Amino acid sequence: MTVIQTIPIFPLDLVLFPRQELQLRIFEPRYKQLVDDCMLKDGLFGVCLIREDRSVMGWDLPHDVGTMAKIVKCQDVDLDGLHLNIDTMGRNPFRIKRLIEPSIPMPENYDPLSVEGHQIVVDLNERDGGGGAMYIRAEVEMLSEIDGDISLPAWENLVFLWKKKVEAQAGSSDSVVDPHALDGLLKQFYLQTDTPTIEYVYSLCALGSSVPADLQNILEATTVDELLVRAVRLMEIA
Repeated sequence: MTVIQTIPIFPLDLVLFPRQELQLRIFEPRYKQLVDDCMLKDGLFGVCLIREDRSVMGWDLPHDVGTMAKIVKCQDVDLDGLHLNIDTMGRNPFRIKRLIEPSIPMPENYDPLSVEGHQIVVDLNERDGGGGAMYIRAEVEMLSEIDGDISLPAWENLVFLWKKKVEAQAGSSDSVVDPHALDGLLKQFYLQTDTPTIEYVYSLCALGSSVPADLQNILEATTVDELLVRAVRLMEIA
């Protein structure tokens, strides 16, 4: 039986993978409200990559598949409580079944970094009664994490393709890549291993991506075989 639950949605210009850490600085009033609401409950919200071709009430619309994020630490940046730093951990992926629109539209010429933009959103919320969610919510279906092993030959092939891609990109800009530097980069990101896991594949794909949209296809893989095929495709030299 499919279980549908309603969660807050945080559209971002990134893809969060299961079991991946994500730190966020919260400064917009609507996302401060989202964090406050989460902290009063289970600390869970959905992270989705922004869809650049669509919006809802002027706000960025999320992709249909995202990842649940659990707040593991929340800290005020300043004494007014308007800026927060939160540490989160990725959990299960999910698929959006129905979007729930925010309570307020995006103001014209909205600047989320300005004091004026902040105040405009606060005023809109107060005129709306102050009881609605200013952020997007969604009814979602929870998806299972990929279950399976990554063979060492498959992992070594991905690492080989990643190195070739980096070298090709450097060659197009007349740069020279030191092979030892690539090994150092793998070591820096804890990706030198003889016992690869799905999390290693996710991390290597993040290193090999050019834009966040490259990783949405990786997140949406549902089996080990499908994940490896998509990862190889990501590493292929265009």
